[in-house]
Amino acid sequence: MRVGVLTSLYPGPPRPFEGVFAERRWLGMAARGHDVFVTHPLPLTPGPLATGGWAEIRRMPRRELRGGLPIDRPRYLHLPGRARWNARAFARAGLHSLLSGARPDVVVADYAWPAAAIAPGLRRRAIPCVISGRGSDVLQVAGEAGLGAALSGYLRAAGNWCAVSQDLVDAMDRLGGVPGRGVLVPNGVDLEAFEIGDRDAARRALDLPRERALVLVVGHWIPRKDPLLALEAFLAGAPDDAHCALLGRGPLEAELRARIAERGAGERVRLVGEVEPERLASWYTASDLVLLTSRREGRPNVVLEALASGRPVLATEAGGTGELLGAFRERCLSSRREAAHLGAMLAELLARPPAPAELRACVAELSWERSLATLEACLRTAIEGVAA
Repeated sequence: MRVGVLTSLYPGPPRPFEGVFAERRWLGMAARGHDVFVTHPLPLTPGPLATGGWAEIRRMPRRELRGGLPIDRPRYLHLPGRARWNARAFARAGLHSLLSGARPDVVVADYAWPAAAIAPGLRRRAIPCVISGRGSDVLQVAGEAGLGAALSGYLRAAGNWCAVSQDLVDAMDRLGGVPGRGVLVPNGVDLEAFEIGDRDAARRALDLPRERALVLVVGHWIPRKDPLLALEAFLAGAPDDAHCALLGRGPLEAELRARIAERGAGERVRLVGEVEPERLASWYTASDLVLLTSRREGRPNVVLEALASGRPVLATEAGGTGELLGAFRERCLSSRREAAHLGAMLAELLARPPAPAELRACVAELSWERSLATLEACLRTAIEGVAA
């Protein structure tokens, strides 16, 4: 298949970790013999409005070859506060790029919003389109952002969609108005990279104390991930000699530092910053527990990786997180977003953790090969539907 990918999140200099799991998916499809090309439109904002991360965006190369995949990054005019207009502008730039070479057999709108806005243009040209949902690109857009009607129309125009969790598939089915239409295409986990390892050896490699419990928090420091709740849950329930490492970056960094100082927790809590994907496995191995306090999720890669590493996860109930926890759902999933309640659960898990092999068994069937085979079948169905 010749597969065109339209996405708003994809790694590249100077953001090498952004959308790494999208890259993993498409490199895997290319390795299976498919002709994959990626279009990653980037916003341009009028000069006086260009603040924050816009300088990083401007440094992104317009064209790049990553792992053998061609990446095209056309620019489009982005106007703050004009979500529908911006989505259409994103889609126009993406459509022009995708059609500038050989005609694709199918286009995947990877991360539903704003990429789904390309669906009407593809439909007019009889090019199959599959909208792929990953989490907030569906749930936040349809909910808080008030764009449910627009996304619903794009889903109907595409006629095909998939998502990384069953919870998300069901939400897209409701928006698209066709129960049972969506396909579950979960992210895979690299079971060779993430495995049950030697905790002491990992701690030596990372220069971490060997005798203290380590709670790991992995994810962007943004309101949706709520790292402030994770911090308070750790302080509420972890033993006094335990320590916590937060891996990531984001706009809540200053608030996190202030809260750590206010709580006098500087000796127990460390903001590590962003960590290269290939080093994450060592951090999971070194940890005793992984804490995730998201408000919204698709099917978190953090949970996949932690379980594959044989480490318990304590998570707030969000999206498809619970789908991964199997028999440990009651012990590891909280429906209450309260630091004291989460702290009590954390203390119990640290004191009596499940066996690493039993935790790994929860995700043993979720290999990347299985995920990619499911995606292939979904794309072929979309192609056959247009051809019929």
